[in-house]
Order: sequence, then C-alpha cells, then structure tokens
Amino acid sequence: MKKYISLILLIMLTNCSTHSVKLGKKCTKLASDNTYEKSYVWIINKGNLETFDDKINKENCANNGEKL
Repeated sequence: MKKYISLILLIMLTNCSTHSVKLGKKCTKLASDNTYEKSYVWIINKGNLETFDDKINKENCANNGEKL
C-alpha cells in the first residue's frame, strides 16, 4: 500500500513542477538495433509536450509487435 501512495504522491508532485505526467502504455519507435522503450507512466518536460505524441504513442507499440 505504501508503494501505491508513494507513486500517487510522485505523480501529483510532478505535475506541480516543470514536468507533466502521461499515463497509458506508449512506446518509442524501433531503433536501428531493434530496441525500443515502453512504459505506462511517462514524465515529460512541458517544453516537449507538443512533440511527445508524435515520437511516443500506442501505434508504435503495435508496430513493434506489442499487444495492446
């Protein structure tokens, strides 16, 4: 239970700073060495919010062979 409370507090505190939190499974594009990143929680600099969805999204997960 302490882990869940800590995670919720982290997300709330992150929103108060210069970052934003996006939730949901998202992946990066497949790199040249066949690797990619995936996560359910993304912490993003507010300056990069406009381009984040173009680079990291659910469609990339499907393209990389992930099940949604």
